[in-house]
Amino acid sequence: MAGLAEEKVRIIVVDDDRGLADMLVEHLSRLGYRAVAAYGGEEGLSCFKESGFQMVITDLKMPGMDGMELMKEVKAIDKDAVVLVVTGYGTIEKAVEAIKLGAYDFISKPFDLNSLEVIIHRALERYTLSRRMGIFRGLTLALIISVPVWLILGVVLAYLFTN
Repeated sequence: MAGLAEEKVRIIVVDDDRGLADMLVEHLSRLGYRAVAAYGGEEGLSCFKESGFQMVITDLKMPGMDGMELMKEVKAIDKDAVVLVVTGYGTIEKAVEAIKLGAYDFISKPFDLNSLEVIIHRALERYTLSRRMGIFRGLTLALIISVPVWLILGVVLAYLFTN
């Protein structure tokens, strides 16, 4: 997480089980993350829009907006945001669907907090790499565009100074 070391990583935990959401937020806060809880998909999406979160940990089944819908909305806002889907109702089909829609991982409840820490750490490393690659792509594009411009300018100037 070298690129995110200077700023505390912001994580939103979205789960209609308030006890689990609050426990996760407390655990993540002890690990040094800036974590907040939202108790439903709509509330989670509203919080995500208002604040710069790098990660969303969401339950799959919630009343109203479920975890899949939330993930789609989050990815539409920030394609690089890391989404972890946590559920007690996991099936292989749902896991595959979540991964196809952009989830970093699909975690079945109950889960081990140490395993979750490892997943979060790896996911945030990927997030940092993705952000760096975006910057690199932008610089590469700028270079690709600017080199022909400078070449043309050089030819024009050479022509003007030789005639």
